[in-house]
Amino acid sequence: MTAVRATATLAASDFEELRRVRAESPDSVARALAERPRRALLPDDGRLFIVAADHPARGALAAGRDASAMADRYRLLERIATALDNPAVDGVLGTPDILDDLAVLGRLDNKLAVGSMNRGGLRDSVFEMDDRFTAFDVEGASGLDFAKMLVRVNLEDAATAATLESAAHAVSASARARLPIMIEPFLSRWQDGRITNQLDTESVILAIAIAAGLGNTSAYSWLKLPVVDDMERVMAATTLPTLLLGGDPDGSPDETYASWQRALGLPGIRGLVVGRTLLYPPDGDVEAAVRVAAELVHG
Repeated sequence: MTAVRATATLAASDFEELRRVRAESPDSVARALAERPRRALLPDDGRLFIVAADHPARGALAAGRDASAMADRYRLLERIATALDNPAVDGVLGTPDILDDLAVLGRLDNKLAVGSMNRGGLRDSVFEMDDRFTAFDVEGASGLDFAKMLVRVNLEDAATAATLESAAHAVSASARARLPIMIEPFLSRWQDGRITNQLDTESVILAIAIAAGLGNTSAYSWLKLPVVDDMERVMAATTLPTLLLGGDPDGSPDETYASWQRALGLPGIRGLVVGRTLLYPPDGDVEAAVRVAAELVHG
C-alpha cells in the first residue's frame, strides 16, 4: 500500500481511500507510519513548531466557544493538513488514531510524528487523576520521532503516586530507545468537582522540579510548558530543552502571539506546540494563524 497522494486540499476521494485502507488493509496502516520518509529531529535553526491534535482522546472536544469543535474528524484532519502544508510546521502531536489517519493520507512524510502516550485520565471524570498510559507505548513506537506525556501532580489525590510511577517508567523506556520524550507537567487540584491546573509562576516551577527528576536519566527529556507570568524565573528552573504550550487562550490572537514572541526569546526555549489556537482560530483562517506562529518560531 502506498500512502494517499497528498493534495493541497484533502478531497472526498482521499477520505474514501482512507476508509477503504482501514477496513481492507489494516496491516498497511502501521506501515504507513513506520515506513514513511523521515527527517532529523531538529532543523538547521534548532527550533521546532509542532501542531497539537491529541485533545479528543481525553474527551476534550471544545475549541473556543464551540463545545464540539473537534468532534468532526474529517474537519479536524482537513485543518491539520492545512497546517502541514506550511513547510515551517515540523510535525504533529497526536494519539494513534490521528497519526494513523495522517500517515495513510501521506501527510506525515518528512514531518515529525509526536505520539501522545497517557490518555486514561479523561476530562471531568472522577478518575481524572488516575492518568494511565492507554495510547502509545515505547515498545510500539517504531513510527514515532518523539513521545509526549501529560504529568499532573495533585498533592491531595493519592492517584498521583501511580501516575508518577508510570511516567517515570515511560521516561526510562524512552531513554533506552533513544526516543526524545516531551513532558507536560502541571500542579493540579480538584476545584468544584473538576481538575484545575495551577498556572501561577510558583506552581509551574514546582511542577518542573518534579517532572525533570522522573526516570533513571533525563538525557532524552524535554519539557512542554505553558506561558505564564515571569517566564524568566520559570526557565531558570530547568536546563531541559523546552517547547511552549499554546493552550486555548481567552485573550485576543494578537495578545497571544505577543506573549509567545516574548517567551520564545528566552534561553532554553526551542519552539511551540500549539493546537486549538491555530486549528480553530476565531476568524477561521487556519492558514494565516499557522503562518504567524511559524514566523515567530522559525523567523
